[in-house]
Amino acid sequence: MERLLERSLFASRWMMAPIYVGLALSLLILLWVFALELWHLIGILPVMTVNDAVLGVLALIDLSLAANLLLIVIFSGYENFVSRFDESNADVSFLGKLDAGSLKIKVASSIVAISSIHLLQIFLNAQHYDNTKLMWYTLIHLAFVVSAVMLGFLERLMSKEKDKGGKGGAML
Repeated sequence: MERLLERSLFASRWMMAPIYVGLALSLLILLWVFALELWHLIGILPVMTVNDAVLGVLALIDLSLAANLLLIVIFSGYENFVSRFDESNADVSFLGKLDAGSLKIKVASSIVAISSIHLLQIFLNAQHYDNTKLMWYTLIHLAFVVSAVMLGFLERLMSKEKDKGGKGGAML
C-alpha cells in the first residue's frame, strides 16, 4: 500500500507538465503585445520625442525581461519537478544547471530588473503621479531589491555550509 501511494505521488509530478505548456503558450501573448508596442513605436516615428522613444524602448525591454523570466520558470520548473532534459541533446546545453537556489536568485534578479524598468518609466512620467504614489512605487522596488540581496546572501551562506559538509542546501 505504501509503495503504491509513493508511486502515485511521484507520478503526480506529471500534472505540472500541462501548466508548463500553458506558460509556454503564454509567451505568445507577450510576443503579441511586444509586436503591438513595436508597431506603435514605428507608427509614431515621424513625430516621436526623446521621451516617447525612451518609454517605448523601456516597454520593449520590460516585455523581454518578462519573457525571460517566464522561460526561466518553465525550463527550471520542468527540469526540477517533472523530468530532466536529455543532456545529450545539444539544444538544451544552454540551460546549464539550475538548482533551486540559483533559480530563486535568477527569478528575484529578473523581478528587480522588471521593477527597475517600471520605476524608470514612472519617473520619466513623474508629472502624472502624486508624491505618495512615487514614494510607494520606490518602496516596493526597494523591497524587491532587499529581497533579492537577502536571497543571494542566504544562498551563499547555505552553499558554504554545504561545501563544509553540512546539511544545508537550497530548498524551494
